[in-house]
Amino acid sequence: MTGRERVKASLNFQKPDRIPRDLWALPYICLFRKADLDSILSQFPMDIGLSEISLNFTRDQLKLTETIGEYIDDWGSIWYVGEPGVWGEVKKPVLDDYKKLNDFKPPYHLITKRDRNIINKHCQNSDKFMLSHITARPFERLQFLRGTENLFLDLAEGSNKLLNLLDIVDEFFLKDIEWWCGTDVDGIFMMDDWGSNNGLLINPKLWKSIFKPLYKKYCEMIHDSGKYVFFHSDGNIKEIFADFIEVGIDAINSQIFIMDMESLASKFKGKITFWGEIDRQYALPFGTEHDVEVSVNKVRSLFDDGKGGLIAQCEWGKDNSFKNVEAVYKTWEKGI
Repeated sequence: MTGRERVKASLNFQKPDRIPRDLWALPYICLFRKADLDSILSQFPMDIGLSEISLNFTRDQLKLTETIGEYIDDWGSIWYVGEPGVWGEVKKPVLDDYKKLNDFKPPYHLITKRDRNIINKHCQNSDKFMLSHITARPFERLQFLRGTENLFLDLAEGSNKLLNLLDIVDEFFLKDIEWWCGTDVDGIFMMDDWGSNNGLLINPKLWKSIFKPLYKKYCEMIHDSGKYVFFHSDGNIKEIFADFIEVGIDAINSQIFIMDMESLASKFKGKITFWGEIDRQYALPFGTEHDVEVSVNKVRSLFDDGKGGLIAQCEWGKDNSFKNVEAVYKTWEKGI
């Protein structure tokens, strides 16, 4: 099987020849440990790829994290990078005061300046399953625009101004998704980090009334174009896991090691593809190669029945050793 065929077989529970591989190398690894990264990719070819949006896009994105200091994002908020190779955080949100909303316009140029021919050529020349770059992330975009504290106050107060802003953000993401649906990518990538270590960041009822309908709308548009929906969310999201399946998400990347994995497997195996992960709070940064092997085998024992619904994804951060990341894929190989 090609990578594209293998991932589709997993998504459709059609018995892939092996579990598909996916590696998320964070900026520090790409910038400062490229030899290690190339070694892993040489030993274990990945089955999922991201298409370039334009020439030099990836390099330009990495450069934002290369040095300590401030930069302004395309929406107008000011970010601060405190450590080279590590994504920064918003320090000066562009809409810290709603008085600025009347003059605010989303960066539609980000959509119109893309080169569809470059994207399609990458997809056509690759046998990997090709994902879009990140599209809809309404909750996180609101945080970047308003500031996290302001946003939570808005949500608690039921602010009409927040709903007006959300309409603006939603309209942008609908245009963004529509554009990606017109390309040759196989799947559309969305994300929002919804959990802390213990539970959701907002009341589940509020989430279901405001955000769930947005995701449903996005998923319907993506499926209507014949593509798959991939979604990432950090934190303990057990309270809304079933909702993600209900709205139509095909593959979810979540921190399964901080949730009850046995419960997730018994309730949801066969209903959604578990797109990773391996324990990145303890095993990967602090554990031994044996600890990593135990983590991989736990995921395999709970979620791998040979029918599909599982992707061997691993996030490689600054504090993860080469040996531990290598152990992830060596352990998955033993299951072949």
